[in-house]
Amino acid sequence: MSQDPYELLGVKRDATQKEIQSAFRKLAKKLHPDLNPGDKKAEAKFKDISTAYEILGDEEKRGRFDRGEIDITGAEQPPRSYYRDYASASGPGDAYHNGAGFADFGEADDLFASFFSRRAAGGGRQFRSRGQDMHFSMDVDFLDAVNGTKTQVKLPGGPALDVQIPPGSRDGQTLRLRGKGEPGVGGGPAGDALIDIRVRPHRFFTRTGDDIRLDLPVTLAEAVLGGKVRVPTPSGPVNLTLPPNSSSGKVLRLKGKGVPKRGGDAGDVYVTLKIMLPDQPDEQLAAFVRNWAGANAHDPRSKMEI
Repeated sequence: MSQDPYELLGVKRDATQKEIQSAFRKLAKKLHPDLNPGDKKAEAKFKDISTAYEILGDEEKRGRFDRGEIDITGAEQPPRSYYRDYASASGPGDAYHNGAGFADFGEADDLFASFFSRRAAGGGRQFRSRGQDMHFSMDVDFLDAVNGTKTQVKLPGGPALDVQIPPGSRDGQTLRLRGKGEPGVGGGPAGDALIDIRVRPHRFFTRTGDDIRLDLPVTLAEAVLGGKVRVPTPSGPVNLTLPPNSSSGKVLRLKGKGVPKRGGDAGDVYVTLKIMLPDQPDEQLAAFVRNWAGANAHDPRSKMEI
């Protein structure tokens, strides 16, 4: 083994602590014995880089090494003769088993940290790692996202998973299926399946938070005379009372007919009236309007003058 920890980790002598950590992580992920079962060469290299990181991963030890005060084993200079025994030992002081240099990998959600989790007693070679999470995306119909549904997602090379789309799901929301990701290593727990929801647009509904908005076409007669009109909502059509003399652009509210919320409540549906004339010209209607306009001086743009 090289006596230079910088050479073993493949970093320059002026490398930052972050660069040293990154180099060690990269090598350890490649050489870790759990990922190379039975590969003695990989195990030996892993021991070497672990020994190197014991020195360079600790700023105080690194400084002492750079000043020539200690060697790669941490022994006072001049180097002592028992280094070879130290490197190949199987006791708690073995670089393969000693966890003191890995304290900075303690974040619970760090996959790499799990490589170094070990049983509490003895520091034995019992490594467990949580399986990796798997990421997927799923296209969901607008109404299925609003009302909720049960569907399936097919995993690449794996089984189909039942997925419950909860009511009120939003575009970009991520669903987590616990334990449906990659299997763990050494008896560790499986990862999760993370599914990003992409909601397809609807042809006339739009969503704002928990509210639904739509433009509702009405006839001229309905706008003038008022009455009940049928209005679609995500949970089904309902009757809406249209006040007489309703202008195009008037907004009416259907309370509690919008997106379901947690706790049982729901948002509202906001209906914007849009007066629609017949597709084909109506001579009787045209004649009526000409006569009516002549007797009624009505200027709807009077308030727009500057």
